Amino acid sequence: MNQVWLYISIFASLISIGAALYLFFWVKRQDPGTEKAQEVASWIREGAQTYLKRLYVALTIVSLVLGFIIAVVFSFDLTEVALGNVQITPSSGLRMALAFISGAICSAIAGYMGMSVAVEANVRTATAANESLNKAFKLSFYAGSVMGLAMVGLAVIGMSVIFLITESADAVLGFSFGASALALLAKAGGGIYTKTADIAADLVGKVEVGIPEDDPRNPAVVADNVGDNVGDVAGMGADIFDSYVASTVAVMLLGAASTSLSSQYVILPLILCTLGIIASLLGIQFVKVGKDGKPGTALNFGTIITTVFFSVLVVILVLLTDINIGILWTTLTGLITGVIIGFTSDYFTSEGHRPVNETARVSDSGAAITIITGYSYGLVSIVPSVIGIAVATLLSFYIAESTGLPGIYGIGISAVGMLSISGMIVSADAYGPIVDNARGIAEMAGMDHKVIEITDTLDAAGNTAKAITKGFSISAAALTVLALFAAYAEVVEATGIEINMSLRDPIVIAGVFLGAMTPPLFSALTMLSVTKNAFEMIEEIRRQFRENPGILAGTQKPDYETCVGLAAQGALTSLVLPAFLAVGLPLLVGFILGPNALGGFLGGAIFTGVIFALLMANAGGLWDNAKKFIETGQYGGVGSDAHKASVVGDTVGDPFKDTAGPSLNTLITVMSLVSSLFAPIIAAFHLF
Repeated sequence: MNQVWLYISIFASLISIGAALYLFFWVKRQDPGTEKAQEVASWIREGAQTYLKRLYVALTIVSLVLGFIIAVVFSFDLTEVALGNVQITPSSGLRMALAFISGAICSAIAGYMGMSVAVEANVRTATAANESLNKAFKLSFYAGSVMGLAMVGLAVIGMSVIFLITESADAVLGFSFGASALALLAKAGGGIYTKTADIAADLVGKVEVGIPEDDPRNPAVVADNVGDNVGDVAGMGADIFDSYVASTVAVMLLGAASTSLSSQYVILPLILCTLGIIASLLGIQFVKVGKDGKPGTALNFGTIITTVFFSVLVVILVLLTDINIGILWTTLTGLITGVIIGFTSDYFTSEGHRPVNETARVSDSGAAITIITGYSYGLVSIVPSVIGIAVATLLSFYIAESTGLPGIYGIGISAVGMLSISGMIVSADAYGPIVDNARGIAEMAGMDHKVIEITDTLDAAGNTAKAITKGFSISAAALTVLALFAAYAEVVEATGIEINMSLRDPIVIAGVFLGAMTPPLFSALTMLSVTKNAFEMIEEIRRQFRENPGILAGTQKPDYETCVGLAAQGALTSLVLPAFLAVGLPLLVGFILGPNALGGFLGGAIFTGVIFALLMANAGGLWDNAKKFIETGQYGGVGSDAHKASVVGDTVGDPFKDTAGPSLNTLITVMSLVSSLFAPIIAAFHLF
């Protein structure tokens, strides 16, 4: 029966990938617009493709090197090392290396597909806005759905095929590590790229010379639009792919390690993911802008209806099979908590609610007050999300225990439930940068003011969708790494070492402090990279304005390529230290201080990582929308003192919400996966 379910999962995945390809070609058949609009779109497309090619070449080298190391290390079977039995099995090492590389490839394909359709859809969305908001919304959302459907399809088919061939959850762990390693570098690199260009374009364009956002006279404007695609589409897609796979593999490991669970509970998370694919395919059909013309309402309705479809499918699954009833309640706990946390992020980051409106109101007093107010609301925004995570953890644990399931298994299932509708969530998220680009193309191509107004309306909904996705993914990562934390302990104890992570042990305390230090340090490194690269780009923009007065006069074309090159080179060279923190530091702690210290390290990293990620994502989104609220004419409108202060606040928030914040959940996932993957080797090292 397990094999039947795996084949069903593969079939559903193929349908999802097929639907993504259908929508991809449907988008390409739409009207690409005027020659000028196509020319502007080509600048963005070429810049995005050039950067991704350079990134993927670098990632290919990294993947091959890590794959070789994994092949060598995992050729040693250390499962009975405590008994002195160590066997060399090269096939095991090769299997794990291939699984690792497969995970990286699937993540890269999903990201590349999403970015490819995004750079085709942006100009077509702007052109469709000439006709109606409804048509532009449909086109941009369906383009975003390419990313959502491709991501879940590739993730589930990859995990299902590997487990079908190997019948080993450990091999799927290798797949997850490959996806996570690529996700961390793609998200951090894309975030550094996009915020380098965004900050430079805003500070020189808006503040210094007073030209509008997306003005074609700004040399950084193309790099800024390229960044939306490499950071918010390809990068965020890889990020959610990572969380989606990691939550699944964590539960598979827990199911395989448990002596009280039958084999069907090992593949149960894959079954839930399959139901999530079906629910997302159905839910996408209901995302339509009604007569009120509110895209945000349509996106939120899509999320809610997908949640309902998935809940019904899980009820049917439990009623028609012998699966424990606790699975239903723990799945629904995670699902409902995820939706609530997502909409909580909406409250703190959307126009019309007190945090954004109050931050906009006080901006008339200067940038310092703007930053203090936004940062304070960002801190407050942590509270409901953390309470939600705590409630979901306790409920899922005790519900599982009361129904005869291991409590930690229930927490893992809750994380899978939270991420099960990722197909819909990512579709809404990828919609955001597409309409953002459409707005930029409309302005750069000199389209009618009505088009810019429509794309502004679409863009506002996109910002909210991105904020919801970030809150959703961070919360899911928190539950996922808790499950991975338990999986790490199981893997260590399988080698014969009893793990004891008591806070009375100074070694464990040392590990906790080192782990707690890592997310803030990672955030600092990525944001310092942004400021360093933005400084260089600001100097380049000023140089062009100074040496070519015809640029601002509109008689000369700026040198866009130099700014694109600066952003790309700066992003790629800035990834070395963040990558070491994610992969190297857990291994150093494990080999030097031991398995107990590494457990403490993971605990410290999880807690500060979640706190920092929520703060940065929500504060950054709040500052961004406070600026946009003022730009609608409130509190003096564009050019006022309040607007200038809000631009500074948004500039601070940019690396918060698009570089450091969303990369942190990937960081803690990667560190947890590295620890679980290398746990037998670390345990063996401390036995000898």
